[in-house]
Amino acid sequence: MPMKKTHLALVAAFALAAPFTTAVRAQTAKPVVIGTDVDAGTLDPRLTRDTTAYRTTDLIYAGLVHLTPTLEPKPDLAESWTTPDPKTWIFKLRAGLKFSDGSPLTADDVVFTYTTLLNPSMNAPQRALYTPITSIEAVDAQTVKFTLSAPYAPLLTYLDLGVTPKKLVESGQDIGLKPVGSGPMKLVSWTRGSEIALEANPNYWAGAPKVQRLTLKIIGDNTSRAQAFEAGDLDAIQSPLSPQDIARLAKDQRFGAVVTAGLGVTYLNFNARDPLLAEPKMRKALGMLVDQKTIVDDIYRGVDQVANSVLLPSSWAYSASIKQPDFDVKGAAALFAEMGWKKNKDGILEKDGKKLALTLSTHSEDPNRVQTLEFMQAIFREAGVEAKAQITDWPSFSTNYVQKSQHQIALLGWLNIVDPDRLLFAQLTTGGSTNWGGYSNPAVDAALQEGRSALDQAGRAAAYRKAATILAEELPYYIISDQGYQLFYSRKLPLTVQATPRGNLRGLIGFND
Repeated sequence: MPMKKTHLALVAAFALAAPFTTAVRAQTAKPVVIGTDVDAGTLDPRLTRDTTAYRTTDLIYAGLVHLTPTLEPKPDLAESWTTPDPKTWIFKLRAGLKFSDGSPLTADDVVFTYTTLLNPSMNAPQRALYTPITSIEAVDAQTVKFTLSAPYAPLLTYLDLGVTPKKLVESGQDIGLKPVGSGPMKLVSWTRGSEIALEANPNYWAGAPKVQRLTLKIIGDNTSRAQAFEAGDLDAIQSPLSPQDIARLAKDQRFGAVVTAGLGVTYLNFNARDPLLAEPKMRKALGMLVDQKTIVDDIYRGVDQVANSVLLPSSWAYSASIKQPDFDVKGAAALFAEMGWKKNKDGILEKDGKKLALTLSTHSEDPNRVQTLEFMQAIFREAGVEAKAQITDWPSFSTNYVQKSQHQIALLGWLNIVDPDRLLFAQLTTGGSTNWGGYSNPAVDAALQEGRSALDQAGRAAAYRKAATILAEELPYYIISDQGYQLFYSRKLPLTVQATPRGNLRGLIGFND
């Protein structure tokens, strides 16, 4: 639907249906056990950085809206909203909302959540998604008014952020460790590196979920997690999974399966601050050494798809005409020669007495990424690039390395790309909060700003295509593949499972959109 029509529809007060089936549910005391690959870094929804944290906080907390599996915003804590003009959004909260500890949830808690998230001192990873908000006001206990600096098309999609309890946080409680939310579940215990145990929250506005207890078991190795699922120790597992495990699990009649396109990409993050990688021509030459087809076909066994650009094929902004450089070893050699790099007697490229040497890095928990990195390392060396592979655990790789911009070329992924803005703005605008590679191009900045402020979808698509065209040439990111999404679950689960490509878990506790 064109955005203009969407806006016009929003001008009138929404009287929207509840997002979930809210009838009284037959409840089951048997815990549901779900395998996951990494531990949560925090359970404060304003500070989440990893998928386990996103998915767990989505159960513990509730936002103003909830995103359906088709990414449609539906009412959650807010029962309705109006947009009297493109820069003003007014949300009406449901009556009688409570946090899981029984304390009331009011407009002050919503104001507190977004005000603190926007405070630069909090260093919230997703802060850039909300910076068009210039003020948040509690009109009354049930009414919140957002004022924007400019029309901001993706806003509603981002308002599923969990609302946090103002009084509790201001009293000194660290909700990153002891969360109290208003979502369908609440925390029972958290054993770091092992498991997170949750139970139903009877104070959730839509009623307690059918599943009374849920445990997230942290099993880092993909195959070990799949084996634990097959042995009956887990009730469900989802991406990331190894291709050989996916093929085997899909044939097992004991399990339900959802295999579909995901909302994520696997990519190379070039550190543009590194003198060796500062020139787009060097990044382009190295990108031409990435054999995407072999990586996708042989390592990922077709689970993912070869990517063309930073735009997902499922997005309304996608254009097949925008393409990154293809695998082209001769073309890369020509670019190296143009930059003055020549092979020495050992076959390594040199310039001014220095070898062309760099470090490729990824994390150890994902064997496909490790294999991809080692495959790339071999091709790089054949082309005369002395490539070192650095493989460490996720915290060492992510928090203590890439996020500190210490990398040269890092192999990692982005998930939850519910809008092109989510992959691009914070990551690739100058000074963006997750622009770990330090990329900067004023033309890209302007296009990405236009993409989030245009009121019609055609205008947004044009802006993102302009940015993607530049990015495909300058390559601060090289997108290797568009990720698939897989969910496997025991058919013994006493509920109707609903999957979402975001990987969120409400569809595994009895809430269906």
